[in-house]
Amino acid sequence: MRIPRIFVDLPLAEHSTFDFPDSAFQHCCKVLRLKENHPIVLFNGQGGQYQAKLLNVQKRSAQVAVDTFEALSNESPLLVTIGQSISRGERMDYAIQKAVESGVYKIQPLFSERCEVRLNDARLEKRVQHWQQVAISAAEQSGRGIVPEVCFPIDLQDWVSNCNEMLKLTLHHHSARPLNQLTRPDNQKIALLIGPEGGLSKAEVDLAEQQGFSAIALGPRVLRTETAPIVALTALNLLWGDL
Repeated sequence: MRIPRIFVDLPLAEHSTFDFPDSAFQHCCKVLRLKENHPIVLFNGQGGQYQAKLLNVQKRSAQVAVDTFEALSNESPLLVTIGQSISRGERMDYAIQKAVESGVYKIQPLFSERCEVRLNDARLEKRVQHWQQVAISAAEQSGRGIVPEVCFPIDLQDWVSNCNEMLKLTLHHHSARPLNQLTRPDNQKIALLIGPEGGLSKAEVDLAEQQGFSAIALGPRVLRTETAPIVALTALNLLWGDL
């Protein structure tokens, strides 16, 4: 029997009952067609998860009976914030999805010189909500108890100027410096700058370097902007984390 894992943005407690939020109801009872007493797993992004089951499934509503709490120990010890230059459509979705699956701590979308995406405030707000939902779905699928925050986009120069008390890295394929030459930060905090489809400009690489970012390469091949987070996070966790 498949047991779905569902995010709910609500306080959760053992041995409690509550009305299923509409979006979760639609997914479980309309899309997956789950019936009364079907087991589910709930989490709210605060760490851990809860065993639960559906109750009183009606045409437009259902309740959930929460059973026991289960602690999780699958978060990376590294607190990696990715400064991800915004890319078009599915590429950005893919980058966020795979970064969450790979253990990212936070995602900061960035406007960079070669970024081709320009949206007004209303459309940008909707885009951020969409990206956060991508992160939620990835956390559901990957078994994480924490949902990484997808922050509101800012300019690249503003972000690189405010990554204090972090190991600062720029992915730059022209760099000959490998990752394993660096020292693991004591506080586990890492800022990782990733360019858009057209890459970072020389001025942006220089600006990041002036703010303490070290340019590193992840092998001799050029990575796409949506592939870079997966490779970088995997390499960091293999070197210093939980792989």
